Amino acid sequence: MRPIPVAFHIWFLEVHTYGIGLALTFWFGLRYTERRLRQAGYPWQWVTGMFLWVIVAALVGARTFHVLSNFTFYSHNPGQIPAIWQGGLSSFGGIIFAVPVAVVSARRRCPELPGLRFGDLMAPVLMACWAIGRLLGPQLMRAGGGHPTNAWFGMYYADQVGKRLPVPLFQAMEDAAIFGVLLLVERWLRSVAAVPYSPVEGVRVPLAVLPPAGIVLGIGMTLWGIERFLDEHLWLGEDGGVGSVLTQLAGIGLAIAGIALLVNRYPRFQRWRRGDGPPTTDDGDGDGDGSDTGRPEVADADGSTGTDDPDGDAGDRAGGADPEVDDEPEPVSVPEAGAGSSDPVGSEHTT
Repeated sequence: MRPIPVAFHIWFLEVHTYGIGLALTFWFGLRYTERRLRQAGYPWQWVTGMFLWVIVAALVGARTFHVLSNFTFYSHNPGQIPAIWQGGLSSFGGIIFAVPVAVVSARRRCPELPGLRFGDLMAPVLMACWAIGRLLGPQLMRAGGGHPTNAWFGMYYADQVGKRLPVPLFQAMEDAAIFGVLLLVERWLRSVAAVPYSPVEGVRVPLAVLPPAGIVLGIGMTLWGIERFLDEHLWLGEDGGVGSVLTQLAGIGLAIAGIALLVNRYPRFQRWRRGDGPPTTDDGDGDGDGSDTGRPEVADADGSTGTDDPDGDAGDRAGGADPEVDDEPEPVSVPEAGAGSSDPVGSEHTT
């Protein structure tokens, strides 16, 4: 298969297919993030402002790490440093710069959204974006292939001699598989919740007990870290190349961090599975919020998760009445999608 054109002209304007692919990927990520936040019951209008900063941070970080990894070339060709339309973006560089920006922006713009809960919501978004980005990014740029090959599935890439392993296609399939795994994990967590979701029309009812935040994020970090290490080690890496070594080490580090997060979440998961529930505000920040209440984090049909009874004894004082249900419930609109929504996070909150 001959190389896909990496650029074309519209009158006097040269348009790079790589840039179009990146733009479409960011647009998809923006819309999918808004959808997941909206279905989870959180405000979503702030996402556009966050994404503008995230895009800038991701591009700067990805290019910076690529240039540092290939410093010998760019030190002799400084004019090529800003030429991101020709390719040359480091995934880990983009993450290292973009993730802190996203976390800080989310904390400022949506303080009711805990950090790890935000990570759980964003992990599938990132995997979907990486799957799309591999197809519309490196697959359409110069030098996008991996090691040389004579296999029938080898492809020609611009500025590379001979057929190359179509690594962007491999990575797109891997990332899509991880995306599917994360959605299945979300669905499984919802199915094993100790308190089933049973909406009642016009009545404020407790929703399913929220699983401990960080489980979906930890699984995503582990799987993607392993993927990036194997891709670089088997198909992309150059013997002795500094950039290749750093990428493999970063992949191992990300996987280890993901496993550590899962180990940290496991005791809370066990309590949640038994129906004991996580702390009232299990944000995973380690600040001990609500750690002594022993009450499950639940959400009312109006999207609130707080409680005016931190000691949990109002039910005893009222003769066993459920403190989460008003004597005269305020009619609310409960979506029919509930637990059957195609999006696994649909049962977390309701507006």
